Amino acid sequence: MINSWETVEEPRKISAGKIAGYRMDNGRAFISFERGSARMESFGEGILRMTLTAGEFTDTESLAVIAKPDSRLKLSDQKGVVSVKSGPLTVSFRRDKSFISVTGHDSYPILDMDEAFYRVGKALSVSGRISEAEMFFGLGEKTGFLDKRGRRYIMWNTDDPLHTPDKDPLYKSIPFMIGFDGKRAYGLFVDSTARSEFDLGYEDRERLSVTVYDSQLDLYIIDGQSISQVIRQYTMLTGRMEMPPIWSLGFQQSRWSYYPQEKVLELAETFRTRQIPCDAIYLDIDYMDGFRIFTWDSNRFPDPKGMTSQLREQGFRIVTIVDPAIRKDSDYTVYMEGAREGHFCKLPTGEVYHGKVWPGTAAFPDFSRDRTRKWWGLKHASLFDAGVSGIWNDMNEPSDFTSGTGLENRIQMTVPDDLMMDFDGKPQPFSRCHNAYGLLMCRAAYEGFRALKPKERPFMVTRSAYAGIQRYAAVWTGDNHSWWEHLAASIPMHLNIGLSGIPFVGADVGGFQGNCSPELYARWIQLGAFTPFFRAHSEKGTRDHEPWSFGPEVERIAQKAIRLRYELLPYLYSEFRQACETGLPVMRPLILDFQDDRNVYGINDQFMFGRDIMAAPVTHPGDRKRMVYLPQGGWYDFHTKERLEGGRYIIADAPLDRIPLYVREGAIIPMARSACSTQSMDLSTLWIEIYAGPEGSFTLYEDDGLSMDYQYGAFNLRRFAQYSPSPRAFRFTLKNLKKGYAKGFKKAFATVYGLDGDLPSEDCVYEDHAWRFELDGSETEVRIG
Repeated sequence: MINSWETVEEPRKISAGKIAGYRMDNGRAFISFERGSARMESFGEGILRMTLTAGEFTDTESLAVIAKPDSRLKLSDQKGVVSVKSGPLTVSFRRDKSFISVTGHDSYPILDMDEAFYRVGKALSVSGRISEAEMFFGLGEKTGFLDKRGRRYIMWNTDDPLHTPDKDPLYKSIPFMIGFDGKRAYGLFVDSTARSEFDLGYEDRERLSVTVYDSQLDLYIIDGQSISQVIRQYTMLTGRMEMPPIWSLGFQQSRWSYYPQEKVLELAETFRTRQIPCDAIYLDIDYMDGFRIFTWDSNRFPDPKGMTSQLREQGFRIVTIVDPAIRKDSDYTVYMEGAREGHFCKLPTGEVYHGKVWPGTAAFPDFSRDRTRKWWGLKHASLFDAGVSGIWNDMNEPSDFTSGTGLENRIQMTVPDDLMMDFDGKPQPFSRCHNAYGLLMCRAAYEGFRALKPKERPFMVTRSAYAGIQRYAAVWTGDNHSWWEHLAASIPMHLNIGLSGIPFVGADVGGFQGNCSPELYARWIQLGAFTPFFRAHSEKGTRDHEPWSFGPEVERIAQKAIRLRYELLPYLYSEFRQACETGLPVMRPLILDFQDDRNVYGINDQFMFGRDIMAAPVTHPGDRKRMVYLPQGGWYDFHTKERLEGGRYIIADAPLDRIPLYVREGAIIPMARSACSTQSMDLSTLWIEIYAGPEGSFTLYEDDGLSMDYQYGAFNLRRFAQYSPSPRAFRFTLKNLKKGYAKGFKKAFATVYGLDGDLPSEDCVYEDHAWRFELDGSETEVRIG
């Protein structure tokens, strides 16, 4: 069986041709061509949807877009040019020839297309000229450098464990890209869950083309004067993440597999004995009874509820893996129920399809059905009733071993294209919705979580994803290797996933496949402490990969890195709040914050952790120094507190126990004392580091970290601000913007770096080269000098 997008010979390219007519209807603009049609809608200021088809329009509900269209479109016909305008965006069609231009603010060109679109076999394509200066970002989980120009990228969720530098595709398909030429930014989102391709100057260095293997091409054009504005617009369109439970921001330990029950308890006790913070332990597929989903192996885990209860007392949460493949077994209740109630994907003949996965012969739930999602979601009760706190969705591309597991055909290692998904009575072949399977599975689990545990925040992490996944789950980047190359490659991959609207991202610290060396583990856990999702994971048959498995020196380094992560949690948690409010990533490329500094454009191995901390990880063995670029402005070395001028490269010291870190001048970094878990942390007392600069502020966000009460106003917002025009003058203010959470911080010890020591002050003392004062949570003003 071959995939529907494979062709035997090169098909003929058929252009849509010239304009044949146009009209407005119910707030939408329709343009007809000689061989096709376009339909346009406005989705708010700076977002225009253009749907192209060679036949009839098919109105299927988007699984990614949650915004609603408005009626601001305007259509005009002047001097042989038909224009459709939505706010700053204008799409212009020439009447005398097949040509389209898209412009944004101040008529700045976004796309120039020689023709509206063209059909090639069963696929539709659009293509436009691109300037020499244009760079491209986003596209979700893709190998390679930060700038994606010069390659072709396929959107087809694929279980491929060999992540070589040019490997494509992988597990996730986020068909959203950002174009930036050094002056202005724009976004293109192709809302198709079928196979699609982005050619970003591969066939022709001066052309961009997008191809969809479907009957219509749904293109959202987003105008923005900055990269950050484009991301805000895109996540307004597709949704933003909710606040995660605070424990999910702590360190998490995983392995394929920890069992039996005594082994898990021993692992937890070792973390506590060695005083290494940890909040979650993961159970891989071996906790199940014969790989049957929603079951426990009673020999390996005779008392899962007792185990999770004991672990909870120690501050640990349990996260269990859940795969979609349901073992075919007449004695297995979940399978029999699913077969009886029609919950499984079917062949065109109406028979249930069975593939091959870990359980052997298995069926796949049809998550496009509302009834199936409800059924699946409620099945999590067997896990939640046993005390499980989070769900790890894996193998949900979906992976199917029927065609073999050889590395040469991984793109085909999935269910057949002609498999049918019901979509509540509007069936579609799997070829048209393949990339949505993981998203729909996560939606089902999320809705089940909300139904079964309505007072708790859901936590899920998924391997497969489509646009909009940020509404339901965190993501990790799959089966990496214990290679230095994968340590380095994870940085631009994470950054582009963040630019694709998904802030909660991480990789398997130490590498999943292979055996990590002590030095590589030390460097990887230092990097991991500054990724949003911080989990170590390793494959069955590899050596132990726990923090103490590499000798005393590396254990101390790991402990130091993990403790620093916990110390920064007040800062990090507040940055996650910003991600929820704006859609901007927590782990962000320098170009996001310094897009006017051309020196940052090619930097792939430094990133911002939130708005104010810059990390420069070591990614090569043996290195004890590295080059670091400081963007324009003032910076402080986080470790030494030395002030440094930006706009230049420096040589940073990077002994094995240190990751180079720098803080923007003007930054205010709230911190707390580390503890064995977030459950044990005392967030009523904070330590606030202030890095004097011309001006700066930080909004501290506080809530209970676990419940949904924050959605009903149970949170605090406190704005810290500092103003220091020179090292001789300083003013600090605290304003309570919102007080809806009673606990919050009650005491804080503030330290100011970068001021002269001989200044007058009534409220502060100068010691150890810094000024110090205390806060009690009430509004105040402090002056030095």
